[in-house]
Amino acid sequence: MLMVRALGMGGTERQAAEVAKSLDRGKFTPHVACFHEGFRAAELRQAGVPILRLPVRSFASPAAAAAAWSLGRYLRRERIRLVHTFDSPLNCFGVPVARAFRVPVVLSSQRAHRALNAPPFRRLLRLTDRMVDGIVVNCEAVRRHLTEDENVPAPLIHVCPNGIDTTVFHPTARARPPALAEASLVIGVVCVLRPEKGLALLLEAFAAVQHMDEGLRLVIVGSGESLEDLQQLSRKFGIAAKCHFEPAVSDVTPWLRAIDIFVLPSLSEALSNSLMEAMASGCAVIASNTGGNPELVTDAETGLLFKTGDSAALADRLRSLISTPNLRSALSKAGAARIAADFSIQSSVARVERLYESFLRDQ
Repeated sequence: MLMVRALGMGGTERQAAEVAKSLDRGKFTPHVACFHEGFRAAELRQAGVPILRLPVRSFASPAAAAAAWSLGRYLRRERIRLVHTFDSPLNCFGVPVARAFRVPVVLSSQRAHRALNAPPFRRLLRLTDRMVDGIVVNCEAVRRHLTEDENVPAPLIHVCPNGIDTTVFHPTARARPPALAEASLVIGVVCVLRPEKGLALLLEAFAAVQHMDEGLRLVIVGSGESLEDLQQLSRKFGIAAKCHFEPAVSDVTPWLRAIDIFVLPSLSEALSNSLMEAMASGCAVIASNTGGNPELVTDAETGLLFKTGDSAALADRLRSLISTPNLRSALSKAGAARIAADFSIQSSVARVERLYESFLRDQ
């Protein structure tokens, strides 16, 4: 059984759903549990994957105890042999329940830096580290974080990078939606709008280069707590007329096809699905050199990197790509080839399957 907080927007949600849909049915019978459903629930049901919804809003509520009992009975009834939790809320909830109901193999996941969690959650995560048979991480940067900062024993950690569907995300002709119809060159990002994404840096850097081409446009696709602050910053920097904010969409491919230069200025990052999707779609990418970004972007080969938090360095990188079409083209081709070769959903699921099989053989 795979467990994730919600079945909607977000990279972790996408990965959990893709793994559940793609597992070899000759070897595995996938089930999914979640606190909240979303548009991915329909995808899973269409693929024949049963979903157990656990209506938990607070771990301290009576509903949480009832949900734990409901989950435990489901695990027993369906004879679940392996539980894999995909995010922090389900690590904290699903791991103890699976252990209490004696599931043979229990795996958790760490897909971001733990400093992003509130202290109570971080303490709970450290407890679950002692309960699981293994912890799945999506990049070497997170593996190092767990061993060096969280004192997790190295043999407990297993690196399984994210994968994307390269039949959906692949290079194609650039196409502008109506909101960007007059743009000569589009700089943009697709992500959840949270402080750790560092999007204020992107606005500041865009303000520094906007004069290079009257047709330059900036598009930010996503929803989240930082939206209002970012809109205010666009007005402060005098670039509001050249910025377009598009709410989160279930299908990001039309927007990726509209973006020439994709920028991920994260202050904290693991292995970014949005960066992988942009590279696979033929965008020339610029990313901060934090977390797992350098594991995807080799500077000046498959994209450009800049020092995390340095808006001036980001502006310099933008100037390079704005003024050098041949460089944009070379980086976009190399980036797409890198993702197709090493980060397809097929290769990702194959690694997960091998991991599951290795644990189940020992039972």
